[in-house]
Amino acid sequence: MPTPRPCEAHLDLVGFGHKLPHFADALRHQRKVKLVALGSSSTAGADNILPFPPRLEMLLRQRFFGRMIDVINRGIGGQEAPEEYSRIESDVTAEAPVLVIWQVGTNAVYKSYNPAEVRAALEAGLDVLAALPLDVVVMDSQYTQAIVGTEAALNLANVIMPMIAEVTSSKKVNLFSRFALMKRWTDDGIPLGELDDGGQLHTSEWATNCVTQSLFGAIDDALKPEAIT
Repeated sequence: MPTPRPCEAHLDLVGFGHKLPHFADALRHQRKVKLVALGSSSTAGADNILPFPPRLEMLLRQRFFGRMIDVINRGIGGQEAPEEYSRIESDVTAEAPVLVIWQVGTNAVYKSYNPAEVRAALEAGLDVLAALPLDVVVMDSQYTQAIVGTEAALNLANVIMPMIAEVTSSKKVNLFSRFALMKRWTDDGIPLGELDDGGQLHTSEWATNCVTQSLFGAIDDALKPEAIT
C-alpha cells in the first residue's frame, strides 16, 4: 500500500488577519458552542466524500475536549453569494452561532456569474453579519480543473478571488483562501488532477481532508492565546 501523501497546511499562506473573539469567549464560558457553514456543494458535500463541516467539527471537538461543538452544515449545491445572502436570516441568524464560515466563489466561476453581482451580495451579507455577535470567516473557491482548467475559467477566477480578498479586507473579516492553498500544492508539484474527485469540480478525499486540516489550523491559531487550552 502506498504511503499517503502528507498534508501541507501552509498556515503561513492562509493564516487569519483577525482574532476570533466571539468564538474564544464562547469557549471560555459555554460548554455548548455552535458554528454555521454557509455555502454551496463545496460545503454541502458531493460524490460521497465527507465535506469539511463534519471534519472540522471532529477536529474542534478533539482540540477542545469536553465542549459540545456543533458545525451546522448549511450548504446548498449550485448556489453562490446572491442566493446564500438570502438565507442568512434563516440559516445563520436563527442558529445563533459564534462563528460562520461563508464559502463563496466556486459557482461564481463555474456558472460565470457577474463579478459585480457577487461582490454586491458578499458586501451586503458581511454587513448583515457584522451586526451579529459572531465571528466571520470567508472561504473562497477550490482550485480544480473546472475552475482553472480553461482560459475563460481561469481568467474569471483571477477576477473573482482578488475581489473576494478585497471585500474581506475592507470589511475586516478573515479570509481562508482555499484557492491560494490548493494552487500552492500544484506549484509544489501535486498534479491538478489529484485535487478533484474525478468530476473536475469538487475536491478529492485527500484535498478535502487537507483543506479542513488547514482551516482548523488557521482557526486554532486565531483563537490563541484567548481560548482555553
